[in-house]
Amino acid sequence: MTAIIGLNARQILDSRGTPTIEVEVYTENGISGRAAVPSGASTGKHEAVELRDGDKKFFRGNSVINVCERLVQVVEPELLDLSVFEQKMIDDLLIDLDGTENKSNLGANAILGVSLAVARAAAEEAGLPLYKYLGGVGANTLPVPMMNILNGGKHADNKLDFQEFMIMPVGADTFTDALNIASDVFFSLKDLLKLKGKSTNVGDEGGFAPELDTHEEAIEMVISAIEKAGYKPGLDVFIALDPATTEMYVPEKGIYEFKKSHQKDKNSDQMVDFWMEWINNYPILSLEDALAEDDWDGWKKLTAKVNGKIQLVGDDLFVTNSKRLKKGIDVKAANSILIKVNQIGTLSETIETIQLATANNYTSVISHRSGETEDTFIADLVVAMNTGQIKTGSLSRTDRIAKYNQLLRIEEELGLEGKYPGRNFKFIK
Repeated sequence: MTAIIGLNARQILDSRGTPTIEVEVYTENGISGRAAVPSGASTGKHEAVELRDGDKKFFRGNSVINVCERLVQVVEPELLDLSVFEQKMIDDLLIDLDGTENKSNLGANAILGVSLAVARAAAEEAGLPLYKYLGGVGANTLPVPMMNILNGGKHADNKLDFQEFMIMPVGADTFTDALNIASDVFFSLKDLLKLKGKSTNVGDEGGFAPELDTHEEAIEMVISAIEKAGYKPGLDVFIALDPATTEMYVPEKGIYEFKKSHQKDKNSDQMVDFWMEWINNYPILSLEDALAEDDWDGWKKLTAKVNGKIQLVGDDLFVTNSKRLKKGIDVKAANSILIKVNQIGTLSETIETIQLATANNYTSVISHRSGETEDTFIADLVVAMNTGQIKTGSLSRTDRIAKYNQLLRIEEELGLEGKYPGRNFKFIK
């Protein structure tokens, strides 16, 4: 047994300059594990609660200094002398100490910091890379990047209601090759935007945020960038979308409002028809949050109509919560889940949700948040769990690049053992 002898939590800043929590766990052998917690802008109401201090004099109410202090006061005494290798027991203890369904007492951000820091310390104690400690000898799958190259919605100040237009370089043979292809497309899009006199400023996750008139213009720009880079849309590179429609949905009216683009509002059935038209007309391989977080009927209709043709990812729908995922499985809503560790609050619950998805033939996409740090935990997690897909932003902003760089290191370390899904991606026919 390697006992925990101390805990520290501090306030740091995320990629938007907003405070977040960093936690360190110390062991009796002089080992420490550190983890920084991400934060989302476009958040679902079913996510575990992120606590803030609320004092408007400090970081506009977003300070977490008091949250950190309370975390140490409440949690550290309970962790002392526990084995750092007892991840599940420690995570269960954190959940019990909080005592709420949505982790609103201590805060999911605070709890998660401890959970991830414990895992890091344990990996150091074991003398293993984090991905090997979490996943064992079978952890060898490098992910297909869902690279966000064009932003709208809450991630950009433009007229696009849809939040993310991404590319998936499935034609690559290795992860390194995938980054090369994605880089070609990213900079081709930049050239095209310049040619059209559009801004090449970037949004929260590093994708370009130009002033475009319609969503059709946006997706066609991405297709043009793929072609300009010398690749074939729908063969070498596919498109993935995250419109984040929960942000557009008005429950009391039962409609999806296109406030930014001023396109015609739609009800749930009309949104389903809209997406089917896009799926049939464009080389889309993955569609996330196509309908709102509680539009279960719409999700069921879309899933039935898609019939496995593409990946339908539930983010706000499932919020990395096994209970909501189980409902989705039972009613046949979506066929994939987005995994964000801070949506649920502990590593053990995250892994349990991934395992539930896998057992029911749902794919899992490991994901960053719009407010990120230099922490690369999710890069190790995606290899550990062999999920084969990661969303971690574009080819700009160091907080996003840090995850890609860690995956390059892991790929080098795995050598011939490493696998890249490429054209074997589940939904490619």
